Amino acid sequence: MITKAEADKKGLVRVTFELPSTMWAERVNLVGDFNDWDTTATPMTRNRSDANWKVTIELERGQRYRFRYLVEGKEWINDWHADDHKENPYGSYDSVLDLTESSESAPL
Repeated sequence: MITKAEADKKGLVRVTFELPSTMWAERVNLVGDFNDWDTTATPMTRNRSDANWKVTIELERGQRYRFRYLVEGKEWINDWHADDHKENPYGSYDSVLDLTESSESAPL
């Protein structure tokens, strides 16, 4: 699940990425254009109230960002609740977060 909200700083959107507690793993990282596909830069943590995996980051409005989740440092998964999906050069697909003005899924 992806939640978008206005950030305190103008021009930014606060985006929360969340995976269900049924995702059995010791480690999950959010990886994408926004962190130069660094596989360790954006770790997700488990929420104490419901054990869901979650991370919140602030991103520049007006952009589209490709991303995926990396589970245990070896399994790539997509977010099927993302705004879009685009084929990547590796024969699979990336999830896409759309923060452009025309994005209907971002009523900010």
